[in-house]
Amino acid sequence: MTGSGVSVVVVEDDDDVAESLEALLGGYGYAVFRYASAEALLAAPEPAADCLLIDMKLPGLTGLELLETLRAGGSTTPAIFVTGHGDVALAVRSLRAGARDFIEKPYDDVDLIARIEAAMREASDADPERAVYLRRFKGLTPREREVMIEVVAGRPNKVIAHRLGLSPKTVEVHRARVMEKTGAANLSHLVRLALKAGFDPEGDGRPDEAR
Repeated sequence: MTGSGVSVVVVEDDDDVAESLEALLGGYGYAVFRYASAEALLAAPEPAADCLLIDMKLPGLTGLELLETLRAGGSTTPAIFVTGHGDVALAVRSLRAGARDFIEKPYDDVDLIARIEAAMREASDADPERAVYLRRFKGLTPREREVMIEVVAGRPNKVIAHRLGLSPKTVEVHRARVMEKTGAANLSHLVRLALKAGFDPEGDGRPDEAR
């Protein structure tokens, strides 16, 4: 999908980072629209963007608040959040709010481009029925499902270990098995799969139809 005619909105308050992103994306043929804050984007006529790349921590409105405002206004443009290390719980909230993906700093340039491509591709595909997603989780053991719910809620391994009475190493093993059995490529992919399957990490952890 890279090439002329594809545009990305970058919302980033750090000029150096924004310039670097503009150069990177421009090198892949994207048209880039830069905004230094959520307010700047909301005050401007919204460009016909194919993807939004938003820094999570912005001055004024946060990246999450920006996305919520855009979604409330009817925008369906796929969004990717750029987060600092340790912001996983906040990033999970962004996926629940409608983001397509998140990527942690420092990120690999090639990985970032791949995430943007995937977000646009997924947005253009029709979502299969919830049952299709739910089947990915059928092979999990009860303990693996418990760990999966904790992971999807954005909790780190040490916290999960304490909550479930396990060692951090055991949590890592269960987490790896969850990723393998569900076919999740990374954490954000696992979160999207779980949410589409109907799991509620802030509720009782069961998919909607099981309640």
